[in-house]
Amino acid sequence: MAANRDELNLGVKRPRMDLTEKMKQWLAERDVVNLEMMVADMAGVARGKMQPTAQLSAKGMKLPIAIFAQTINNDYYMPKENVADRDMNLQPDVDTLRLVPWAKERTASVLMDCYDIDGRPVETSPRAVLKRVLEAYGERDWTPVVAPEVEFYLIQNSEALPGEDEFSEGAVAVESDANLSELSDPYGLQSLHDLGGFFEDLSAQCRTQDIHLGAVSQELGPAQFEVNFEHGAPLKLADDVFHFKRTIKQVATAHGMRATFLAKPLTDGAGSSMHIHQSVYDAENANVFSDSDGEASELFDFYLGGLQKYMRSMLLLFAPYANSYRRFLNYYASPINLEWGVDNRTAGLRVPRSDANARRVENRLAGSDVNPYLAIAASLACGYLGMTEKVPARPAVTESAQELPFALHRHLYEALDALRESSELHEILGAEFVTQYCAVKELEYRDFQQHISDWERDNLMFSV
Repeated sequence: MAANRDELNLGVKRPRMDLTEKMKQWLAERDVVNLEMMVADMAGVARGKMQPTAQLSAKGMKLPIAIFAQTINNDYYMPKENVADRDMNLQPDVDTLRLVPWAKERTASVLMDCYDIDGRPVETSPRAVLKRVLEAYGERDWTPVVAPEVEFYLIQNSEALPGEDEFSEGAVAVESDANLSELSDPYGLQSLHDLGGFFEDLSAQCRTQDIHLGAVSQELGPAQFEVNFEHGAPLKLADDVFHFKRTIKQVATAHGMRATFLAKPLTDGAGSSMHIHQSVYDAENANVFSDSDGEASELFDFYLGGLQKYMRSMLLLFAPYANSYRRFLNYYASPINLEWGVDNRTAGLRVPRSDANARRVENRLAGSDVNPYLAIAASLACGYLGMTEKVPARPAVTESAQELPFALHRHLYEALDALRESSELHEILGAEFVTQYCAVKELEYRDFQQHISDWERDNLMFSV
């Protein structure tokens, strides 16, 4: 995962030319008619405005700061500090301009950086949280590099999501005669050919947006796939995953399907994850995880130690919904602890075999339902704290880590309490962000608890 340091955008502030003029030039060269100006909310959902480019103004743009207090079900946590529901000022990050390939009129999108009335970054913006972590690395003259791997399921398109029986047995890929049961062929190639038109369109639309995809593979579940991203700068890769999720949903719809990133969509099927490969380079572009003789370095041990010490307290960022914790029940297909091992997929932290300058850690904990900015920020933050606090890692696991005790939180309330109580995480992620994120997650979980499940009706209604 070696990378040229100069090519990596850490997201820190640096001198720029007039953003409005540069943006207008970019849009004019591509004959763009409409511009989407967006932010990613706590769930990683795109929020913002679309405006004709002919009406763009140098005055900037505003959105309610409460966007970052919005739940997945469109409720709001309104802290007393924002009873007036005030606006925030948004400025475009010109480096994130991309064409929107599925739009009928020629349309582009740009990600917006958020500032309060005093010109300070809005701490509750997920993109700002990742920038905050990257700035901490920059102060040490370290450059982190990541490579996400995102899993998802494809299902038959319909006006409403199908029930589980229909999902697992009856969904049909419209450009193929194969049903989902025939697409249960882990690492098989035929399903990729059966869905060739879909993957070709997905790849083409990603290239249009400067999203660099690597390998695609069939995973354990029926019509479950994984897409790898080429390694690079964390902020750029988080942007790419954010845009990828929007893109694949559009392409799937165009092909008569729907894509889901739910962490555990099937009771007996494999859950979906977002593995995060990560490494760190110094000012000379040398991997700090390796010594000059090619052996694992002390910093590598500390990085692993930080992941082991802090990731459990950050589980809410890797498992953000009640459904996320169901994924950990399938021991074979997901981690149950934070042990590490070399080329050991049973461990929550896997170290692939590699050359010394590509030594890296694969975080296998995150589900595919995460906000990519927050999951990447959390993983890097844990490693950073490990290196700066010199936290030693436990010995590597050489056998199955799934035979060891379950060592994660079993439900969302446990994870909420752990994140709230960790002062170190408040410091590196931002106390205001942690407070608001936990409040949003508590609202979502409260809503989840108000819904009576079929299991309760079937097994308890007339039995207790």
